[in-house]
Amino acid sequence: MSDSDGTGLSASLEAAWGLRERPGKGPRPGLSLERIVDAAVGLAAAEGLGAVSMGRVAKELGASTMSLYRYVGAKDELYVLMLDRAIGAPPPPPAPGTGWREALAAWAWQQRDALRRNLWMLRVPVSGPPITPNSVAWWERGMVALDGTGLDEGAKISVVLLVSGYVRSEAGLMADLDAAIRATGGTPQQVMSRHARTLRRLADPDRYPAVARMLASGVMDEPDDPDFEFTFGLDRVLDGIQVLVDRVTPG
Repeated sequence: MSDSDGTGLSASLEAAWGLRERPGKGPRPGLSLERIVDAAVGLAAAEGLGAVSMGRVAKELGASTMSLYRYVGAKDELYVLMLDRAIGAPPPPPAPGTGWREALAAWAWQQRDALRRNLWMLRVPVSGPPITPNSVAWWERGMVALDGTGLDEGAKISVVLLVSGYVRSEAGLMADLDAAIRATGGTPQQVMSRHARTLRRLADPDRYPAVARMLASGVMDEPDDPDFEFTFGLDRVLDGIQVLVDRVTPG
């Protein structure tokens, strides 16, 4: 489908915003943009993003592949709509008077939770800035968290990109590690302890003194809080933003 002259959006994205009526007539009564997106999200949740194709979604709906193109112009367009459906609307904002750091941290945790519930979302390439209703609502919530910081609008956008990029990176890394651990059949602690034992045999202290000191400390042999790394990294990111805010705050 070609972009609409009014908004620059495809017909399906205009429909997502409520700016265009969904096709109501045609050879396949009952087929709708909502049903198509729901079927695609269901496939991705059950079998991974690689299972999603226009043909496979059509099969799930008992429709022809060509009939889907009356609603969605291309698979990439479908991906954008799938992301919007899966992430949903952001949770309610923090109570009035909440500081920017607490508000932005809550926003980051909420994003992480949404990604971890829908890990297939991490496999969708980022193709541009937020453009769907829910994604813009999440963007709005992140920007609002920075009200009162004294940051200009450009800096606010950069901060939101920084934090959301950290969330996406950490969620992807943890998902990959979790999948690798599950493939071994062991617990996370068993896998880490086994890795530490292997490294102790391989890491010559003369050649890898820092690694040897870390192994000798026993930190890899202790049970790990599954949220520790995310908390640690997010706090350091927020520390850096605090420095930026302090630069523009009088006094």
